[in-house]
Order: sequence, then C-alpha cells, then structure tokens
Amino acid sequence: MHEWALAEAIVEAVCGYLSKRGVNRVASLKVAVGELQSVDEGILRFAVEELFKGRGVEVSSLVFEKEPAVFRCNSCGRTWRLEDLGIPEDAREAIHFIPEVFHVFTRCPHCGSQDLEIIQGRGVYIGSLEL
Repeated sequence: MHEWALAEAIVEAVCGYLSKRGVNRVASLKVAVGELQSVDEGILRFAVEELFKGRGVEVSSLVFEKEPAVFRCNSCGRTWRLEDLGIPEDAREAIHFIPEVFHVFTRCPHCGSQDLEIIQGRGVYIGSLEL
C-alpha cells in the first residue's frame, strides 16, 4: 500500500523539522493530498498516527485536505478541473498510476488540444505545521 510509504515520508519530514527545534509535540498538521493520488485517507491517517506514536510525537490536530486536480492547456491557456471532464472511473484509475497518461483520455474542453499539463492535484505535501 502506497499510503504507508506516503505516511513514512510525512512523518520523517515532520520529525526532522521537530528534532531541529528540540520539540516532540505538534499543535496542528495539515497535509494536502492531490486528487490524482487516489489515496485512501483512512489508511493514510491510521499510518501517520501510528508512525508518530512510534516516534513519541504527539499531534493534537491532523487534517487532510484534498487538493483538486487542475489542468492547463498549453495551446489556449485555459484551465479546468478533472471533475469537468467526465472521465470514466477506469480511466481515472489509470491516471492515478501514471498521471501523464491523462493525455490519452482527454483533450482541452475549450480548443480540443492534447497539449496539456497538470498544474495542481498531484502529490502529497505538508500544507502547514503549527508547534
């Protein structure tokens, strides 16, 4: 499960930050999860919480925020969200594993070009951290 690998990266980054400051308590941690990641939030939450416990780090508030997938057409410059495209679930799954294949499944809804790029909604990152 890639949720555990993501959780390990989150915990490692936070613990590295905490160790430089000599603290082991986090008041609030917000993690942004890109829509294209297709992450099971329940598993990710459990993994993060367990890994923090194992490190002796207390996190008072852990929030996961879904970051919507946004694309931009390099031909006409327009942007749109994944939900605007009506892509079938099996194609969404393929895009999850290899986001660059979205070119195969879609065209710009404005000009029809396939010269597109992902500008948001890919990856997982720490949105904010309060000690």
